[in-house]
Amino acid sequence: MKENSILERNLGLLLLFIVVAYIFSMSVRMYWPIHFSDTLSMYHNGQLMINTNDGYRFAYGARDIINGVAPQDIQRANTLNIGLSIVTAYITKITAFSLETIILYLSAIISSLIVIPIILTGRLLGNTSLGFLAALLGSIAWSYYNRTMVGYYDTDMFSVFLMFTIFYSFMNIIYRKNITSILFSTFLVLIYPFFYSQGFLIIYALFVLFALYMLFEYMGWIKTIETVSFKENSISLYISIILLSISLMTIIPLEWRVILIIIASILLIKLELKENQLMLISILVFIAFLFFGNIFSVIIAKVFSYSDRGLDAGSLQFYQVIQTVREAGTIPFETMANRISGSQWGVILSLMGYILLVFRHKQFIVALPLIGIGLFSLVGGLRFTVYAVPVAALSFVYLSFFIGKLLFKENKILNYTFVVIATITMLYPNIMHVVSYKVPTVLNKVEVADLVQLSKVSKRKDYTLGWWDYGYPITYYSNTSTLIDGGKHTHDNYIISKLLFSTSPQQVANLSKLAIETYVDSNYAMVADTIFKDRNPKTLLSSLKKAEYKLPKKTRDVYLYLPFRMLNIFPTVGVFGNLNLKTGKKERNIIFYPTVAVKQDGAQVVFQNGIVFDSSKGTIKLGKEVQKVYRFDQVKLGKNADPKVKTSLMHLDGQLCIVNLESYNKIIIMDKKTYNSTYVQMFMLGNYDKNLFELVVSSAYSKIYKVK
Repeated sequence: MKENSILERNLGLLLLFIVVAYIFSMSVRMYWPIHFSDTLSMYHNGQLMINTNDGYRFAYGARDIINGVAPQDIQRANTLNIGLSIVTAYITKITAFSLETIILYLSAIISSLIVIPIILTGRLLGNTSLGFLAALLGSIAWSYYNRTMVGYYDTDMFSVFLMFTIFYSFMNIIYRKNITSILFSTFLVLIYPFFYSQGFLIIYALFVLFALYMLFEYMGWIKTIETVSFKENSISLYISIILLSISLMTIIPLEWRVILIIIASILLIKLELKENQLMLISILVFIAFLFFGNIFSVIIAKVFSYSDRGLDAGSLQFYQVIQTVREAGTIPFETMANRISGSQWGVILSLMGYILLVFRHKQFIVALPLIGIGLFSLVGGLRFTVYAVPVAALSFVYLSFFIGKLLFKENKILNYTFVVIATITMLYPNIMHVVSYKVPTVLNKVEVADLVQLSKVSKRKDYTLGWWDYGYPITYYSNTSTLIDGGKHTHDNYIISKLLFSTSPQQVANLSKLAIETYVDSNYAMVADTIFKDRNPKTLLSSLKKAEYKLPKKTRDVYLYLPFRMLNIFPTVGVFGNLNLKTGKKERNIIFYPTVAVKQDGAQVVFQNGIVFDSSKGTIKLGKEVQKVYRFDQVKLGKNADPKVKTSLMHLDGQLCIVNLESYNKIIIMDKKTYNSTYVQMFMLGNYDKNLFELVVSSAYSKIYKVK
């Protein structure tokens, strides 16, 4: 599959391919901001907002760096050391663009750089055109686009781009076997965790396969005529293993690894050691890498963490958040195929192409972890599909070239025409996905205005308690800290769930203050583990319902964030607190069905989910079961979004309640205990104890209360 040697040496053509592929990738990504350019509800400070919750973590980290702020909250302070926050802060400082503009477009700008290693990998194969066509496909394929589109401000912009660049650097060592390639690869491995530490285990797997391949080739067990022989340049084998092993020993601080690599590089080059000496050193360093990295046990633990769907076993049994995260759930083959290649037949052809690629270019066995982790998504969840995208793109185009050559022999025009048509056919479903994938911003303009209003009445040291989905946006716009968010949603989910479902305002007030003061006083340890240590959770929670409960000394204010958008996930929120922590069993059956009326026949109203409400009898029919309704509330929003409630009592012995939120065109059917919960009473109905809480922000989209 070698191209004309003159074409292969043409750097101008290589640069043209890179520029065209990059422009293509960026142009496709511009569809989303252009489509929503007139949607004012998605704008803040004159700019479209981002569309991923986690992005606000890095955004407030960048803002703190820009403003020279050192947050007291240790979790928030840790964000100052994350590569994305630092890069964003410095780009903001040295350019004329606002922070809002940079966080909107940076993902597309960085992630589109993946076209470079893809094209260069094709060049290693002797076919730069292959790399170019694969770059068009790989840069906008379904899964990669979803996680790197405009507005998807997250470390994902670096994860696959840098990882595939590392893969290319490994391949470059295999093909070139020179010290420049080795040092470049070592540098990339060193900086990778600075930008995306979660993917480091895949780097481990790539390196192990890379080292094994080099060894097998050196031993003569793998025959190849494409590359410089290790027999001719055996020192590259040993230097690669030594330097890369050191760079992967993450147990050693980064600065010490850099020093070790510099010293090792100088000594290995200058001392001109004999081959048996180099072999011994490389073996010892590789063993040290395996020992200090504890590689295999970490990989196995990580795999089980994504396949485990049970409770968090321990002295107290908390519900695991991974059970509710869609990205971590099992997915069907069709979903996996679409996200990797755009279609089922596309991924099948890509896998066939990869097998052919390995058969004809054995070096590409090193890419097996990338393909493997993509297939693991069937068990591990959506997030893993993205790693297979660039390899799948290369494999498909390689297969197309192979088939084209079989069909058209030496007719290059027909061969290239066939490959281009095949690539366009693969591009089509992916571009159609881009057109249909119109995700909204995380929050709308009014919701952001509510949080900005909170920032005006609160202090930076204060805390706002809300569900973890909204933790990062709360911190970014209100400049207050949170107890749980997208990065710390473990046992303390129980605390927030209890607050939102509690039927005791006094318990809510006491638990809110106890949780935050404990969190700060314990140097930001997990609150649930701290307050329940050596205590019966049920007994403590019961005592918090009493006004005389002795609380820690107040050091800051605490706020409750109750948004309308939590309504649809409210039953899921309840799962975390609806547990007996001693047994792990749920305490009760929570009924909470948001729905809309679709049909009315006299006194009978049929809801969207098939439930029938008979207003004359005061009953609800759930399938064949008929249940009595305790009360029916009609709620309209008045001035300043103040709920105006009209109540009809139906059956004193009824166990169900219905709340008709007329202003939202929503009807919620719930059990009596859920009706009396914090969220329903304080957000939906506007009922709260004015001795315990103060309403500081009110709109149709959110209610924010200060705990007095």
